[in-house]
Amino acid sequence: MAPVLQTSQPWVEKYRPKQVKDVAHQDEVVRVLTNTLETTNCPHMLFYGPPGTGKTTTALAIAHQLFGPELYKSRVLELNASDDRGINVVRTKIKDFAAVAVGSGQRKGGYPCPPYKIIILDEADSMTEDAQNALRRTMETYSKVTRFFFICNYISRIIEPLASRCAKFRFKPLSEEIMTSRILHICKEEGLNLDAEALSTLSNISQGDLRRAITYLQSAARLFGSSISSEDLISVSGVIPKEVVEAFLAACKGGNFDLANKEVNNVIAEGYPVSQMLSQLFEMVVEADDVSDEQKARICKKLGETDKFLIDGADEYLQLLDVASNTMRALCNMPQEFSYDC
Repeated sequence: MAPVLQTSQPWVEKYRPKQVKDVAHQDEVVRVLTNTLETTNCPHMLFYGPPGTGKTTTALAIAHQLFGPELYKSRVLELNASDDRGINVVRTKIKDFAAVAVGSGQRKGGYPCPPYKIIILDEADSMTEDAQNALRRTMETYSKVTRFFFICNYISRIIEPLASRCAKFRFKPLSEEIMTSRILHICKEEGLNLDAEALSTLSNISQGDLRRAITYLQSAARLFGSSISSEDLISVSGVIPKEVVEAFLAACKGGNFDLANKEVNNVIAEGYPVSQMLSQLFEMVVEADDVSDEQKARICKKLGETDKFLIDGADEYLQLLDVASNTMRALCNMPQEFSYDC
């Protein structure tokens, strides 16, 4: 069998930091965890923050630095959102793994190998409340031989009894400078050419998510070769071109419903996701200088309601048309529609 080419590896994995000290932009987290690795006295941990900021990378790096490749598989249990992590799994798989004691700490291959195991629960905020409650007792009972690492985007979805048992680490969104630096490093390694405009575009469309930025970059490189433009990145990202959103908003400002309806049909016909349209329209309305605060409030209120309707399965065309008519009313200072409550 022919060997698998290295180029087939996703760049997200290829350039994933292997050590905690290499994680970008999370200086406070890295400093504390580096000290933790030196003492090997590791508490239960809760990593939270936006996606693509290094939470999972940090958890995996800690586990690899503590146990090395030899003991990693026997000492570390990884469960993410694709695994069943209901109450039955907590009572069986997690509890069984947590209950088994390990030998006293002996260094192997230069790794500390402390006398405990690690359970990494990625996307922990998607676990049911019952499953989280079932974990409380497991954490207390087996804390001498097992450490839990919880990874989530929203700490508010982790029940307080679990959160209070963990050392909490907040991961910040990555700044444009940090992202640009990392992307330029990958471009140098892969022989890509990105100009300043393309770099800025990549940072904007990925919104502080480095994983998303690297994925867009690899997709564009596969499609367009080594020289990548701003337009190439937009086309692979699913972001709606700025001129489409501007044309929609301009039609609403003009007060011509037929023109607005035409723009709505254009968005639907092109297959653009309406949820993405709402997101970009929100940003454009908020930054607009020629729209009053009251008008912005009316429009943004409607955008929020429409987003909820779309999540509930409403028709995209009708919802975007509703947004267009309400935006037109707000921008033309027409009175709001009356609602009749029973």
